[in-house]
Amino acid sequence: MTPFLAEPGEPPVVDPEALRIVALGGLGEVGRNMTVFEYRGKILIVDCGVLFPEEEQPGIDLILPDFSYLDGRMDDIVGLVLTHGHEDHIGAVPYLLKRRADIPILGSVLTLALIEAKLKEHRIKATTRVVKEDDTDQLGPFDLEFVAVNHSIPDALAVCIRTGAGTVLHTGDFKMDQLPLDRRITDLRAFARLGEEGIDLFLTDSTNADVPGFTSSEKNIGPVLETLFGTAERRIIVASFASHVHRVQQVLEAANAHGRKVALVGRSMVRNMKIAQDLGYLHVPHGVLIDLKDVDKLPDDQVVLMCTGSQGEPMAALSRMAAGSHRIEVGEGDTVILASSLIPGNENAVFRVINGLMKLGANVIHKGNAKVHVSGHASAGELLYCYNIVKPRGVMPVHGEWRHMLANAQLAMDTGVPEDHVVLADDGWVVDLKDGRAEVVGAVDCEYVFVDGSSVGEVTEADLRDRRTLADEGFVSVFMTVDSKRGEILAGPIVHTRGVAESDAVFDSIRPKIESAVKDALASGTKDEHRLQQVIRRTLGRWISSKLRRKPMIVPMVVIV
Repeated sequence: MTPFLAEPGEPPVVDPEALRIVALGGLGEVGRNMTVFEYRGKILIVDCGVLFPEEEQPGIDLILPDFSYLDGRMDDIVGLVLTHGHEDHIGAVPYLLKRRADIPILGSVLTLALIEAKLKEHRIKATTRVVKEDDTDQLGPFDLEFVAVNHSIPDALAVCIRTGAGTVLHTGDFKMDQLPLDRRITDLRAFARLGEEGIDLFLTDSTNADVPGFTSSEKNIGPVLETLFGTAERRIIVASFASHVHRVQQVLEAANAHGRKVALVGRSMVRNMKIAQDLGYLHVPHGVLIDLKDVDKLPDDQVVLMCTGSQGEPMAALSRMAAGSHRIEVGEGDTVILASSLIPGNENAVFRVINGLMKLGANVIHKGNAKVHVSGHASAGELLYCYNIVKPRGVMPVHGEWRHMLANAQLAMDTGVPEDHVVLADDGWVVDLKDGRAEVVGAVDCEYVFVDGSSVGEVTEADLRDRRTLADEGFVSVFMTVDSKRGEILAGPIVHTRGVAESDAVFDSIRPKIESAVKDALASGTKDEHRLQQVIRRTLGRWISSKLRRKPMIVPMVVIV
């Protein structure tokens, strides 16, 4: 089980008797979940989600799995199974289908409704097939069976994959809430039955593996919201994930009990809740839900706003309210409830939003000071139960950072799974399952693929470094015109800066040195525009580093006449 100290090498040719498993996202990170199963020349994909950018990825909208492993193999894909409708599991589907639009997509009623709405925006007509718990299906050489699991969105499914090389049980995201709002519990009887049949590799959700005990029930949130709604004097703003149907249901019920109306804020929130209501997953009390444009007609103490932005996303409704750039102006006495957990990496963004709201006079309630959210993931106690019920021959922790996966691996071993039957892998690592035994056999390219506006995969890490440099260190441009034949400087150096120094006059002392360096280069026979630019960049860069202790982006422009 000891993690590799170095990335594994090139994987061998696929053994026809082995089931090859390659995670193209979701290992070592929270998000971008996508796992490829390959057997006898055919490919099955489970989930295809996005990762949301962090502060060190400025300008990026989304991060996709690296589909390059599938290049030249798109026709071998027999299907895509979606375990549930969260963005980190379905958000990248449109980008995959742009490579091949007719890949069969299997999922529950709600999951497929959410992805079909997303695909409609991308003008993609998908081939979908509804499945539910206890259903079985056949996709190429893969025999599938679906199992009900409880999560923070209705209709989540685990999937059992049977092949000639072995049987895999993939939990997707799950927990074991015994009193769920929709009364649909994780089917441990099915887990036990599959365990008795024999599970060669158990792929288990690791997100809360380092949290002791059991994840609290969603039912516990209702009374807390009721109390907060009863004591709030002005408007109430609740921020949650746009797909958290259970939380919206609880907000609607609390609002109804206290004579308040609810308006949904944010395009994705409005779209997802309309789908959930139409399909019967969201039950709206009569007259409670109103349009956002009608909010101003009501007194503040009769208003609840349900919005996106619980993770501090800069363009989401709550962040814009905190920044004063939204039509909803947060003011003194408003109550803001962040009904979500912190996704690792989002802490600074969320605290920035909290501080901005409190500065405006709002009373901010969050998981740190009230029980306004419970996780959708199984904690350590629930995972132990699962391991003891399934009794898998092998375990591969998935969906989490390394600290989560290591904690999950230890839980598996505590229940008796042999250490050499616990597989720890990173994104792109190749795992082969054969004769009931799984092991890492190599690795393939698995880079971040950035979505930036309309461009997909065109922004590189080098581009992001440039953006970070611009943000942190500033920008300096230098313009010169030279006569290469005479070896003379006709104009310049003209220096302009942004974000480097308080005035361009600071650079007066370096201009003669730049001029001298360029003259020396011309005298030595340098007439190439690129080499002269390099001379300017080196001369100016050393001076700025020495005098100003900065490393800005330096862009020299040399015109040769």
